Amino acid sequence: MRKIGIVVALASALAGALAVGVLVGRQGYRPSPATAMSAERALYHCPMHPQIVSDAPGHCPICQMSLVKSDDDPGVAEGQTVQGRAPLALSTRKQQLLGARTVRVAKAPFTKTVRAVGVVAIDERRIQHVHAKFQGWIEHLQAGAVGDSVGVGDPLLTIYSPELLASQREYLVALDHRARVATSSPDVTADADRLVVAAARRLLLQDVTPSQIDELARTREARKLVTLYSPVSGTITGRNVSHGERIESATSLLDIADLTSVWVLADVFESELPFVREGQEATITMSYLPGRSLTGRVSLLSPLVDAMTRTVKARIELDNRDLALRPGMFANVELHADLGTRIAVPKDAVLRSGTRDLVFVHPAEGSFIPREVTLGLELQDAWEIRSGLTEGENVLAAANFFIDAESKLKAALAGARR
Repeated sequence: MRKIGIVVALASALAGALAVGVLVGRQGYRPSPATAMSAERALYHCPMHPQIVSDAPGHCPICQMSLVKSDDDPGVAEGQTVQGRAPLALSTRKQQLLGARTVRVAKAPFTKTVRAVGVVAIDERRIQHVHAKFQGWIEHLQAGAVGDSVGVGDPLLTIYSPELLASQREYLVALDHRARVATSSPDVTADADRLVVAAARRLLLQDVTPSQIDELARTREARKLVTLYSPVSGTITGRNVSHGERIESATSLLDIADLTSVWVLADVFESELPFVREGQEATITMSYLPGRSLTGRVSLLSPLVDAMTRTVKARIELDNRDLALRPGMFANVELHADLGTRIAVPKDAVLRSGTRDLVFVHPAEGSFIPREVTLGLELQDAWEIRSGLTEGENVLAAANFFIDAESKLKAALAGARR
């Protein structure tokens, strides 16, 4: 019985030792205090899970990958400058394998290109609304449909107006009265002249042309129908009446627009407003005109923001004498802003996490130190550096993600040792 008891005790001790071994290999991923204090004892870690650290070879309990020997210098993390990252010392061969490349921090010219979508629009200052300043009926409409072109002095429509007919007769009566008193005293003839002038002015105010008034004085016959002529050259953009329609003095008969100069209204996002100003040069391209670019200038930056799109209208004036630009067309607009020279690094040199921005500074051969920076303006291929770097320093511009992962791993291993 005593022998049996001794055997059971030995078996229990052996089982306990095995349990401790399993615990160290499986769950106790830190070396014992005595081992941790020994600088000659090697450590092994999982490449995928840096929190798994052991003082003996084995496999990761999470992913079953073989633990690899850590040949890092235990003191490397002592100079850590960014939380969660550690400085690195990489051999030239390892840098070549990773494809590491560095660039020098330098000042660069900043030219911001703001791209926007625009629409060709009629120059509102070149729109003419044709009205009749009297009541009447349209007897004939010479003007064509919307889109037709008219010139200055072209007949637009013929109107019968009792009011205008009465004005003509008043002018004829004034002419007859002046002729009868031509031999009277100067005061009487002066009054007669004033009546003629007043009657003629009334006809002019009713849009009767001077040539029509001269013809009325020559023929001495009031016309039942009076023709209205175009005051400008342009394109008919609105026809609001038809043959035989009754009109009032407030009726808008036709809309005529001069399209030899047009606007391009570009939608600029409010975040890009600091780079747009009045007088700035703009380049316009259109799919309708392949291979052709137009140049204009911003004549107005609207003070109003569209509540739905969060954009502001930038008005660009363009010469359109060949009438190639048609209202309603879409246009691609580029606005170039010269922002001077600023300290910049390539975009590939910056690691953005959402809460902070990091770069790896290369102060000496093989050395890479993480550093937090403050970014400024964004260009197509570069970032402005407002703080964290000085001109002349070298930063990593390639293989950043690999080195960042190595830096995080080194920082995790350094934390595991403590």
